[in-house]
Amino acid sequence: MNGADTAWIIVATALVLFMTLPGLALFYGGLVRARNVLSVFMHCYAIACLMSVLWLIAGYSIAFGGGTSGYWGGLDKLFLSGVDADSLAGTLPEVLFFAFQMTFAIITPALIVGAYVERVGFGFVLTFSGLWMLLCYAPVVHWIWGGGMLSDGGIFGDIGVRDFAGGIVVHETAGLAAIIIAVFLGPRKNSTTPPHNPGFVVIGAAMLWVGWFGFNGGSQLAADGGAAMALTVTHISAATASLTWALWEKIKYGKASVVGIVTGTIAGLASITPASGFVGPVEALIIGAIAGILCQEAVNLVRNVLKIDDTLDVFAVHGVGGIFGTIMIAVFGAGSWVAQLGGLAVVGIFTTVVTVVLVKVVAAVTALRVDAESETNGLDISAHGERAYDLSS
Repeated sequence: MNGADTAWIIVATALVLFMTLPGLALFYGGLVRARNVLSVFMHCYAIACLMSVLWLIAGYSIAFGGGTSGYWGGLDKLFLSGVDADSLAGTLPEVLFFAFQMTFAIITPALIVGAYVERVGFGFVLTFSGLWMLLCYAPVVHWIWGGGMLSDGGIFGDIGVRDFAGGIVVHETAGLAAIIIAVFLGPRKNSTTPPHNPGFVVIGAAMLWVGWFGFNGGSQLAADGGAAMALTVTHISAATASLTWALWEKIKYGKASVVGIVTGTIAGLASITPASGFVGPVEALIIGAIAGILCQEAVNLVRNVLKIDDTLDVFAVHGVGGIFGTIMIAVFGAGSWVAQLGGLAVVGIFTTVVTVVLVKVVAAVTALRVDAESETNGLDISAHGERAYDLSS
């Protein structure tokens, strides 16, 4: 065990959990109508709790178990069987590695929340998220990070898929699942209401930005120069994408919005995530500069051309950003074109199939969408019996 590595990953674990609670909750919560903000908080919070338990029970074993299959890790580490305080994963206590990866298993299904807010059934959210994490996310983790079929020596040969911190594992999977659920749900009754609290959005985005240092820097799994470089390029990409998003808004619409600039931040962060262990500051500048415009145009495509109500633009920002960053690894010569594109295709097809099947199965058991009256009244009252703002108190 290396003490410095351990100390850094303890901090990184806290930072990644901070991304979901409270970062993502505030970012998403500020973007919805006032009558739905508590439901967004509830979705993020409940998903964090449920994924933690499921990761302990089986998720970690499926992703990082000792099985020899290229498809999944097996069941030898159910409930962390055989893992104690002295067990090591590289230079780290294995229980810390478990906890760090658990925070990724929390935020990935939580990202999907943005696609279905304001109209989804709470029972569906929990049932789908739990099954999706175990049956879609955890196997993909094994394929790329757990020594499975997409890693070095797998189906793409000696040089496997390069995905440093989750461009494919986190952002492609969550983005595709999000847009699929949005299609099944159909549009909201009122999809033109502006964000009820842009201040929440900015605060949440700022928390995500800070937390992303643990997300990407922690994925080095060591306290060394690689972690420092990953942290630095993450920041540069986020800053650059924020500026290009705002500039593109100014050119197109005459004004640069605060919600726009912070959405650009998230686009830059998602795009640098897969490449953050393989590029330097100049490459990060290029990735961020393109991401701010690319993801903004993807938002316009999904909303205005395809007419899909992906409420908070999960696919356009996270999905497109993660896919773009994964491709840029090959562009800059840090990975194989065959492996990068092949990995995107394999995971994309798998995610699509699993998500479609799960939506149909779960919707047969619990309501996918709330009724019209509940949607009109807001999910805070109809699903949870509470209001975020009581102006009479």
